[in-house]
Amino acid sequence: MADFQQHLSEFDRRSAVVVAASVDTAEDARKTVETHGLTFPLGYGLSARDVAGATGAFFEEKRGILHATSFVVAPDRTVANASYSTGPIGRLMAKDCIGLIDFRTKK
Repeated sequence: MADFQQHLSEFDRRSAVVVAASVDTAEDARKTVETHGLTFPLGYGLSARDVAGATGAFFEEKRGILHATSFVVAPDRTVANASYSTGPIGRLMAKDCIGLIDFRTKK
C-alpha cells in the first residue's frame, strides 16, 4: 500500500482512484494508515472467506489468511486486470497499474 501512496499523484493526474480493503480490524487498519501515511480509503473488517468466495482470492486454510488480490477497474466498471497471489510474490505494483491505465487510455 505504501507503493500506491508514493505514486498517488500519478493516479490523480489520470483521474484514477486508489482504494484498498482489508480483513484487518479497525485498530490494525488504523495502524496501517498511520505507518504508511495512507490518504486513500482503506476499508476494513472484511470476512476473508466471503472475499475469497466473491472474488476468487486465495484463502489459505492452514493459516486462515487471505492472500493479496488486486483489481484494476475500468471506467465502465468492468475488471480491466486482476492479480491473484498465492504467496509473498505476484502483487500488482503502482507502476504496473499506471502503465495499464496509460495503455487503455491510448487505445
